[in-house]
Amino acid sequence: MNLPQGPKLPAWWLRMQFTADPLRFLDQMNLRYGDIFTIMSESTPLIFVGNPQGMKQVFTNTTEIIAAGELNAESAPLVGKNGLLLLDGIRHRSRRKLLMSPLHGNKIRAYGQQICDVTEKVMNQLPLGKSFLAYPTMQKITLEVILNTLFGLHTGDRYEQLKHLLNNLMNYARSPFVEIPLSFPFLQQDLGRWSPWGYFRYLWRQFDQLIYAEISDRRQQPNPNANDVLSELIFARNETGELLTNEEIRDLFPSLLFGGRDASATAITWALYWLHREPQIREKLRQEINNLGESPNPMSIVELPYLNAVCNEILRIYPTQFVTFPRIVESATNLMGYNLSPGAIIIGCIYLTHQNPELYPQPQQFRPDRFLEKQYSPYEFMPFGGGTRRCPGEALAMFEMKLVLAKIISRYQLSLTHTQREKPQPQGANYPPASKLKMVLCNIQQHQPTQEAVSC
Repeated sequence: MNLPQGPKLPAWWLRMQFTADPLRFLDQMNLRYGDIFTIMSESTPLIFVGNPQGMKQVFTNTTEIIAAGELNAESAPLVGKNGLLLLDGIRHRSRRKLLMSPLHGNKIRAYGQQICDVTEKVMNQLPLGKSFLAYPTMQKITLEVILNTLFGLHTGDRYEQLKHLLNNLMNYARSPFVEIPLSFPFLQQDLGRWSPWGYFRYLWRQFDQLIYAEISDRRQQPNPNANDVLSELIFARNETGELLTNEEIRDLFPSLLFGGRDASATAITWALYWLHREPQIREKLRQEINNLGESPNPMSIVELPYLNAVCNEILRIYPTQFVTFPRIVESATNLMGYNLSPGAIIIGCIYLTHQNPELYPQPQQFRPDRFLEKQYSPYEFMPFGGGTRRCPGEALAMFEMKLVLAKIISRYQLSLTHTQREKPQPQGANYPPASKLKMVLCNIQQHQPTQEAVSC
């Protein structure tokens, strides 16, 4: 086997470095070995690929390079045994298709006004002239959007219970009490509610009780006018033509929950950071939104070209996935001139692709215009991953990001509380600003402003 170059240090030491600061580690590897390199994990080579041509080979060669669900087995406590990440073949294609239907096209258009209303409700709760943390504020918005779009819940006891529970569950899942046992399964000991892993399992059991109760109610009293993901899955049929079981429905939600709250909140928070660090870009975007007039249709907003460029540039700098889900070499293959044997693991490094100066000149700079000047291929720009494991909620995530950002930029005057450059901090699979981004709400426009906004 002819492998790309890589460090010769012990695997445990490299893993510690990667865990401590993943982006710095990838930058160092890229600087020394280029955009394809090998890390040895005992006798298994892990090949990191950040080259666009290599990415294309990985995503299109689906006979020799397999996106096997077993490679994601360590995430089973998070996503369930029937989650998309663990499924393969026809089961994976069938379940993915079931999810894609309510998360794309005309289906998500119905969510537009709900997203705008939720954004306004949460932002109006902020006190004028006082600082707030942008990241948890955006999490409040994205969590409410989840409850509306995924579960069709807007008010009531179950809405309040799920809102409280999901906030606790997802926050706890990002803590060392869960992240460490996920990496070291022998620590996954349920010793009761007051033990670290036991409390995690207790929260999941509470979620199961609520979701199963909701499924039971809707099976008994179906609503033909319902427009949410849960309602569609309850009466959807699997690859054998049978209705999905309650457990199969439940297991399709965890990955959507974590991505829907944390990944979306991270992207919107970074957008607020860059737009308030670069006021000329913010004003250009505000003018584009204001040109639509008062109370524009959500579909008119999401079609704005500069807003699209701004969102793409945010996702280029800090994509929702920094690496792809792993692939395994099923039969001998050639990847960019390297002959790989069966058993080798390939990990696409989206972060390095997005930081490639040949593709993106001055990659550390926030330049939305680059997405107006050039069209990038799916192997050059892939903020939601690629291939068969690409995020099924991509369309809804972009839809939400554009509407939330447009509502905030057009109506609320915010200011950063400090001028230091923000650094990303790993939190699960996401990298929000380390400070959670402290901002101040300066003013609220009652109508679409025609003049330039006044800073704090």
